[in-house]
Amino acid sequence: MTKPLAVTEEFTPYFTPIFERRAKSITAIDVRKMTSYTDMIVIVEGGSGRQVTSLAEHIIKALKKEKIKAFGMEGVKGGEWALLDYGHIIIHVFESKAKDFFDLEGLWSDAPRIDLSQFGPLEMEDEEDDDF
Repeated sequence: MTKPLAVTEEFTPYFTPIFERRAKSITAIDVRKMTSYTDMIVIVEGGSGRQVTSLAEHIIKALKKEKIKAFGMEGVKGGEWALLDYGHIIIHVFESKAKDFFDLEGLWSDAPRIDLSQFGPLEMEDEEDDDF
């Protein structure tokens, strides 16, 4: 597998709101050389339908504050799969079962991955044992 690509400055505003919430996983795929309809596909996993809706709504609101509007949105209120189309970047927010079913990472397995480490680790809930 090749070394992950770095995030360019033009994409930074899209990742900031994604990392502000507790997504289970985030994958960014560079598809510029494989398709003409977008440059990057981002796959965000939420643990529940409620979290999918919350993540998608947070991303939309944060980007609107930056004066970035989506060309199209689907499924935001549905809770299973939200699609946010910003032209050069498409963000999919999946509930875990839907993410496994559609397997977009597998579909784009030949495409280079984007290194998201500059945004820090995912803010997962602490899994420490609290023995009192």
